[in-house]
Amino acid sequence: MARALPPLNALRAFEAAARHGSFVAAADELSVTPAAISHQVKALEERLGVALFRRLARGLALTGDGEALLPDLRDAFDRMALALDRVGRQSGGKVLTISLVTTFLLAWLVPRLHRFQASHPDIEVRMTTAKYNVDFAREDIDAAVRFADRPEDGLFAMKLFNDVLTPLAGRRYRDRLKSFEDLRKVPLIDTAFHPEWPIWLEAMGLQSLTPRRSLAFDSTKIAVEAAIEGAGVAIGPPNLFREEIEEGRLFQPFPQVVESGKAWWFVCPAGSAERLKIKAFRAWLAEELEREASPPPGLRQDDG
Repeated sequence: MARALPPLNALRAFEAAARHGSFVAAADELSVTPAAISHQVKALEERLGVALFRRLARGLALTGDGEALLPDLRDAFDRMALALDRVGRQSGGKVLTISLVTTFLLAWLVPRLHRFQASHPDIEVRMTTAKYNVDFAREDIDAAVRFADRPEDGLFAMKLFNDVLTPLAGRRYRDRLKSFEDLRKVPLIDTAFHPEWPIWLEAMGLQSLTPRRSLAFDSTKIAVEAAIEGAGVAIGPPNLFREEIEEGRLFQPFPQVVESGKAWWFVCPAGSAERLKIKAFRAWLAEELEREASPPPGLRQDDG
């Protein structure tokens, strides 16, 4: 049987008093009297059988027991606030908060988002970027798009597409790449957190290839932009940079495309997958992927 918790008012009084170091300031925040705060804290101390504060002439100081209690209690209040806010947003269905990897956000989602907004003007999309996995229990996030070999256990997951790699160059190096050996003569641009050139080079039997020099950035999007500006030759998925290729700012010098072993996934808590705003967004993602089912420019049907 679960142990009965102390009254919420007493816990809140302690947390506010500990944060301010004052019964008076805590009372002002909670719109009660200082005597009420003092009474609630005293009742909590009696309930726990320990002293939580040392009463000083000019304020309060936490005891060892008070310092031990405060972090977990503050974390519990933060979790409750997030949970209540999440339920409120979900019931209204007006705001959809999505966490994304920078490359997917800028290269794929942003150029297409206007179509979702046009078809769902009642849903406000808020986007944030992060490389780490979302803790849906703690963070104010409805869904995420993640780059991984497989989605985390316990989540609803929809695969968007497999990740593929091929060299990508701007105008400066387009005509200098006639064969694989030419890659030794140009700077190669990669991602710092997960180098991808080795994957493509190994698949081509070029493990020993050493470039003239190398550059690394913290996102594929930035690496490709650097390639467009002439800093070197990047490695990345051509389907994420369809627009730049169609405009003639980016080129795929070789037809060989290699799967990286990872994929792009839309994920959300399993219990949220059928909420209207999330269901609408993932249905729109599926429509966009179907729209672009044809091979990206420079990639033939038989190029694997």
